[in-house]
Amino acid sequence: MLRRLLLVLASLSFAACSALEGPGYLWQSVGGHLELMWRARPIVELLDDPATDEALRRKLVLVREARAFASAELRLPDNGSYTRYAALDRPFVLWNVFAAPTLSVELRRWCFPLAGCVGYRGYYDKADAERFAARLAAEGYDTHVAGVPAYSTLGWFDDPMPSSVLRLPDVEIARLIFHELAHQVVYVAGDTTFNESFATAVEEAGLERWLRHREAIDGDSRPAVAWAEHRRRREDFLGLVRRTRERLAAIYGSDEPDERKLAAKAAALERMRDDYRELRRSWGGFAGYDRWFERPLGNAHLASIGAYTDLLPGFRRLLAEREGDLVAFHAEVRRLADLPMDERRAALGGQVVVGAAALPPTEAAGVGAPQWAAGTGRERLSEEASASQDQRQGDEK
Repeated sequence: MLRRLLLVLASLSFAACSALEGPGYLWQSVGGHLELMWRARPIVELLDDPATDEALRRKLVLVREARAFASAELRLPDNGSYTRYAALDRPFVLWNVFAAPTLSVELRRWCFPLAGCVGYRGYYDKADAERFAARLAAEGYDTHVAGVPAYSTLGWFDDPMPSSVLRLPDVEIARLIFHELAHQVVYVAGDTTFNESFATAVEEAGLERWLRHREAIDGDSRPAVAWAEHRRRREDFLGLVRRTRERLAAIYGSDEPDERKLAAKAAALERMRDDYRELRRSWGGFAGYDRWFERPLGNAHLASIGAYTDLLPGFRRLLAEREGDLVAFHAEVRRLADLPMDERRAALGGQVVVGAAALPPTEAAGVGAPQWAAGTGRERLSEEASASQDQRQGDEK
């Protein structure tokens, strides 16, 4: 592991030399990850320790069982990831900053060693993330800051299980493990939507099998029923986001003057709120997404979700065509990963993003920080689960 760390630090140090704020961002990133690694203790030791809190012990047993299931049944990597536990003094392991131009649904992208270009920038301190978001907002961007309960280092390190994950419901913990391990199977530098849509497809298939496995053991069908209901609501929510992004894209692509585009944007976002109220009624008053809608809506807010689901239907189709055979599915995804982006998107029924707001070459070449495959946490895992957690723990404080 030391050799890998030295290689990462060497590449990051080289990149940071040319970045305006590279050194400071580099060291907060390296320091944040090292803190996580240093806090980690083997889960087996904690389970053997009679002083371990019973609530924590139950969660750690769940992690160990889901981790074993991931490798044995889902053919995900069998390594040291999520075999250790890191107790943190904050609700999230880091915070991602998303930004999009005022009249664009495409995320601004930053480029990093190892991970390539991604549509977010991560900070281990929430105040730092909010300061960076404020700076981008002053430059005219729509911004969105989202807490991340866990991330993947793509197999470079044995990722520990942070305490920020164990505050989530049991089904979300298993789902996160499956998602993050999927990043170790296939990862294409610079194609966030491909990577996250693939991992989301794996987490969905994995969770359905995990719930059947658990039901066979304890005879309790309620988690599977609850997951099916959650997934129905989640599909409704994602459909609402997709339709709104399509309306906004049409507005921004029109020949209208900017003043009219901004007015039409405000109207489209207000319509989205109205449509959500209708969804709530159709759900029998379920309010799990209220927290998401209480925040200021904008391009970055919506695009951060699209980055994780836009190609999901294509991956679901690939898995169905292979009759659920995950080994064959992973092999096909690896094949697609080797193709140019336009061919990958065509195979999955998606489109190449044109006109994404990338950074100028001088800045993009050297931001200098270890941007792993960190997802948004809220959007990727579960709006419902995260919203209910917010109600109990406060708004990421």
